[in-house]
Amino acid sequence: MKEKEMFKWNGFVGLLIVLVLIVGLVLSARSFVLSVSPVAFVLGVVLLLALLVTLTGFTIIQPNQSKVFTLFGNYLGVIKKEGFWFTVPFTSRNNVSLRVINFNSDRLKVNDLEGNPIEIAAVVVYKVFDSAKAVFDVEDYKEFVHTQSETGLRHIASQYPYDNFNNDYEISLRQHSDEVGDELTKDLQSRFQVAGVEIIEARIMHLAYSSEIAHSMLQRQQAKAVLAARKVIVDGAVSMVKSAIEQLSNEQIVELDEEKKAQMVNNLMVALVSEKGNQPIINTGTIY
Repeated sequence: MKEKEMFKWNGFVGLLIVLVLIVGLVLSARSFVLSVSPVAFVLGVVLLLALLVTLTGFTIIQPNQSKVFTLFGNYLGVIKKEGFWFTVPFTSRNNVSLRVINFNSDRLKVNDLEGNPIEIAAVVVYKVFDSAKAVFDVEDYKEFVHTQSETGLRHIASQYPYDNFNNDYEISLRQHSDEVGDELTKDLQSRFQVAGVEIIEARIMHLAYSSEIAHSMLQRQQAKAVLAARKVIVDGAVSMVKSAIEQLSNEQIVELDEEKKAQMVNNLMVALVSEKGNQPIINTGTIY
């Protein structure tokens, strides 16, 4: 159901109408008391009923709030502009907040793209842009937002791996939180459209492996870090050995055949790559 503007007058116009009815009622009562006229009595009753009906037409709209009006089950419209208004009497009114609302989802236990159980939670910031949809198209728009947020978060979490260990994927939940947040925002916006709700932002606020595999995954991350560090050390050692051999050959400091080069490479690599301190050995004879 689409939102439409509700008929309204300035509330002080309604107060003027009430004042006129009160004056007419007083005059009718005075006329009835003085002359006991049936016409004055009927007129007084009519004015009294009109006054009571008119009093039900006043409403106050607070800033960043709207009201949805229905009359005997028929949708009439929405008033969003703050102020004191006079509108159709006997209408039912549903208050809808237009303020920005944020909530933290519960920590959900889901499986990522690789099937690893993880814990994930998000913060969702939203506001209502269509009051009629929020009231009529869903039972409770706040409950709807909470439920669909969890559904969308489960869907997005299952589309990406927790971490990109082997560079098999372009995006991972841990390393690309902004990209994942943007995808989550788009997914939730498509879900909330039916409720007249606009998503302002959705971001992951908690992400961790489930307790049953957290220790194993920590060891995996540590092993990856160790391998990466060792690769840097080995690459640096190879470069240094290559530079040393080339410098010895270019400056003709010593003549090295292939066997001597291999032995020197072996010794230098052991010295550079070893994690323990090396004890120097002074050779006073031949290198053999």
